[in-house]
Amino acid sequence: MTSRLPRRRPGRAATVVSCTLAAAMLAGCAVGPDYRAPELALPLHWANAPKQKPAAPRDLVRWWQGLRDRTLDSLMDEAVAGNLDVANAKARIREARANRKQSIAALFPTLDGSGSLTRNRTGNSAPSDTAPVSGSPYTLYQAGFDASFELDIFGANKRSLEASTRALEASFDDLDSTLLTLLGDVASYYTEARGYQARIALAKRTAASQRETAALTKSKFDAGSASAVDVAKAVAQAASTEANIPQLTAAYAEAVHRLGILLGREPTALSARMDRAAPIPAPRLPLKAGIPADVLFRRPDVRRAERQLAQYTAKIGVAEAALYPSVSLTGSISTSAQKAGDLGKGSTIGWSWGPSATVPIFNAGSLLAAVEAAEAQRDQYLLTFRSTVLTALEDVENALVSLSEERKRERKLAESAKNYGEAARLSRSLYQTGTSSFLDVLDAERSAYSAEDSLLQSRVAITTDWIALAKALGGGWDRPVDVSKPEVVDTGTLPHLIDVRVMDPAR
Repeated sequence: MTSRLPRRRPGRAATVVSCTLAAAMLAGCAVGPDYRAPELALPLHWANAPKQKPAAPRDLVRWWQGLRDRTLDSLMDEAVAGNLDVANAKARIREARANRKQSIAALFPTLDGSGSLTRNRTGNSAPSDTAPVSGSPYTLYQAGFDASFELDIFGANKRSLEASTRALEASFDDLDSTLLTLLGDVASYYTEARGYQARIALAKRTAASQRETAALTKSKFDAGSASAVDVAKAVAQAASTEANIPQLTAAYAEAVHRLGILLGREPTALSARMDRAAPIPAPRLPLKAGIPADVLFRRPDVRRAERQLAQYTAKIGVAEAALYPSVSLTGSISTSAQKAGDLGKGSTIGWSWGPSATVPIFNAGSLLAAVEAAEAQRDQYLLTFRSTVLTALEDVENALVSLSEERKRERKLAESAKNYGEAARLSRSLYQTGTSSFLDVLDAERSAYSAEDSLLQSRVAITTDWIALAKALGGGWDRPVDVSKPEVVDTGTLPHLIDVRVMDPAR
């Protein structure tokens, strides 16, 4: 779609003549703009990644397998099968399919049958015309068919079908977008849960070591080589480390609960399964970022926004078609007789057929306003599409720089944790031999624990940044998803008696 410029509507009379001639040749035309994909100026390469070739369609398929965690792999499969947001997206696809079928039906004729049975009695007036004289009652049987067919001369129904088709395509992209978000959330919460497990284990190990230091300090105090202040500080540091455990345990439980909900199950459904400790998932392979233009086909939210733009472009044609005459062919045939067996032979038969036309003459500008409203809606979806593309580019650039910088941070934290751990070991040994003060031990142990905890958090951040990059690039599910199965299968829908107590809550 090119830039939106003021345009002059084609002459109404010329359009009517051309479309009428086309209709006579059994070929309708359509009013309104024909959709063209928007033209966007995108960067040639990502600013925070090395220059790469365009991505292949399968570069990011099942990206989570790069974390090499079998438990996570199985959780992904279960989430796709059980997640309620995914089930909701499937239902929206079924709704869009049904709407499209309705739009298709509008292109075909309609045929209705009717029948009646009436008991009649007519009165014959007396010659004086003062009192009626009753005749004999009789039974009248009637049957007939009515048919109608709207000649879609100006394409209202065709544009409606076009719009519903685009809506159906957008609903599939909506499902893909839901899957993308779901898979990213499952991987992120799983990684965070493993991170909390590792931090809890670290806190317990550190607290145990600090309790040993406190016991050593108490022994020194009893021997007269340490002060009561040193004992109090040693106990306080161990208690301070232990105080982190309940907070980390609560955060771990919340992550596990969220995983249960994402799988469409109760919050504690995965508690026993997740309690078996496992290492923090770590990406072993880099993701292929491709080029910025790849987000146009990779990101389902971008594809959905583009299909919605096409949908609302078609709706302009529906609104514009209402400005022009509508022509329908109608026909009916009816028969009546006083005996049911005579309806097909000794009956009175009547029929009619012919075209009918409706021409808008005066509506106080309502129809033109509807066109303007449709155009404004189209413009909104164009802007939404552009905004979605820019957001996608921003997501990728943010994830690229976050992942790159976090990896640098993790290397420094690993160096820090190694040296602080060595310092804590040496200071404890020197303290045991009496050649180092307790203050050195206290500071070294506190610093070692802080550095190890920060290192674990950084490793979690690296994996979650890697996951965020996979989401931003549009990586997702590659297996078929059955969208045809309804959530509720109704039974007993044929005509049947209803218990009135069901309809009256007060009873």
